Amino acid sequence: MENIEIAAFILNVLGVWLTSKQNKACWLVNIVAVFLYIIIFYRVNLYADALLQGVFVLMQLYGWYNWSKKDHQHQSFIKVGYLNQKNLYYSVAIGLVFGAVLGSLFAFFTQASLPWLDSMLASFSLVASYWAAKKYIESWALWCILDAIYVGMFSYKSLYLTAVLYFIFILLALNGWRMWRNLYLAKALTNYS
Repeated sequence: MENIEIAAFILNVLGVWLTSKQNKACWLVNIVAVFLYIIIFYRVNLYADALLQGVFVLMQLYGWYNWSKKDHQHQSFIKVGYLNQKNLYYSVAIGLVFGAVLGSLFAFFTQASLPWLDSMLASFSLVASYWAAKKYIESWALWCILDAIYVGMFSYKSLYLTAVLYFIFILLALNGWRMWRNLYLAKALTNYS
């Protein structure tokens, strides 16, 4: 275990906790954590996850922008809500296609470790990040599923602290899911009254 993995661990826990609290600082904390994991994943030949971390920088910037802009129709910031069925189907289709393409590239043209699994996890992590930036409650459910699989993959790669981190992510995602759902229900009750 290296100091870089310890720092990434701490920053990631803080970033997810801030996200669940809807604190915009989460995006900045996550950017720093992402850069650290680019280095870590590259070192263990998880190229799709290293590449994913690079894309996460852009997703973090998008999330920060999206959480900062006002909905001019309602004069408020973006609110927590549910994903509609059409966007769900598009997101899953895009995740599968992108994961398959990325997996093919890494499997046939690199010495990547676990190229198919790594690529599918990376692809659906982008989907989950997009959903979080849009404040879709389902983002937390998807993170729970992905993080559970990541725990196994990182244990296999002997990244034990990172596996623990992703287990903690599951707990934080469950809490974020609960918090966002309760916020949505409270808002719905207020609007209904």
